[in-house]
Amino acid sequence: MNFSIEGKTAIVTGAARGIGLAIARHFEMQGANVVFADNDEAALDAELGPDNGQQGRVLGFGGDLGQKLTLANLVSATIDAFDRVDILVNAHRTVQACDPMSTDDELIGDMLRQNMTSSLRLSQLVAKRMVQQTRDEPDPLQAGAIINMTSLVADRPQPNMLAYSIASAAQAQATRSLAIALAPKRIRVNGVAFGSIMSNQLQLNLKEAPELRERLVSATPLGRIAGADELGATVQYLASEAASFVTGQILRVDGGRSIADPSTPAIF
Repeated sequence: MNFSIEGKTAIVTGAARGIGLAIARHFEMQGANVVFADNDEAALDAELGPDNGQQGRVLGFGGDLGQKLTLANLVSATIDAFDRVDILVNAHRTVQACDPMSTDDELIGDMLRQNMTSSLRLSQLVAKRMVQQTRDEPDPLQAGAIINMTSLVADRPQPNMLAYSIASAAQAQATRSLAIALAPKRIRVNGVAFGSIMSNQLQLNLKEAPELRERLVSATPLGRIAGADELGATVQYLASEAASFVTGQILRVDGGRSIADPSTPAIF
């Protein structure tokens, strides 16, 4: 099996911090060309340096990824720098708690736009480029791979995560639908649903409520919170030829939480 992504070009969104950054850095260490994309240009500058990573195998791209023009510019910047794009990791996520009895349409719409719509738009743009660049290649095993980050709350909803649960479920369904649509083009689309991973949001939650740590650990059969860098190898597998016959799947990386006693509350 070939797990290598060396020499491939990957776009990773949400790459200024947390899970997206950990995945982007892992890809860089594995020899891929990596575009670190994020809404927060200042955070990208701080992470990649004053030249915004515009050297070697790394490129930083900051801008509002909710805008169609920004997404088109992201793909163009990737092609200008590396001539092609082979992998897309949609790791940008926005999480917001809400009261399920008073959640309004605007919040649900915002969660959908920020967690599903923008990644779907980018996936469409990248898929078109993947098809174009492989048109003249001799029947490659795969034209490209798209990996979406989602959450256990897609099918294990939590009381105060109504809007995010809906958005996560939409992201999972978009993953499966795109997988069917793009399979004839040899583009694979998969998702990763994770549980207690030390994301930026979880770090903030633990600062506000330190007692949450024990609840998370006790709800996870493996008995710990995973580091953000542990997702890198999982995403690499889905992006590599080792997963050449895997598409439309939502791989759970949760320390066993999703198979635990269903009476145990799922805790974000």
